[in-house]
Amino acid sequence: MILHLGGDAVVPIEDIIAIMDMEAAIQAEINREFIKIAEEEGFVRTLSDDPPKSFILAEINKKTVLFLSPISSVTLLKRS
Repeated sequence: MILHLGGDAVVPIEDIIAIMDMEAAIQAEINREFIKIAEEEGFVRTLSDDPPKSFILAEINKKTVLFLSPISSVTLLKRS
């Protein structure tokens, strides 16, 4: 089964490692640092020009990808 993350991005559910609420996640310094490092290393994919409501950590073809999605983590959970 696949999960639509927003934009034109779909990911097989078995490839998803975590779905995190962006507002809650950036409360912790470690999460902000993780997202910053991910951006610097080039494995962040922004799915929309809208502000991200969630981020999805996935392993696709043995590569880690961090998707920034305009769809809330609650909605993504319901879709899965």
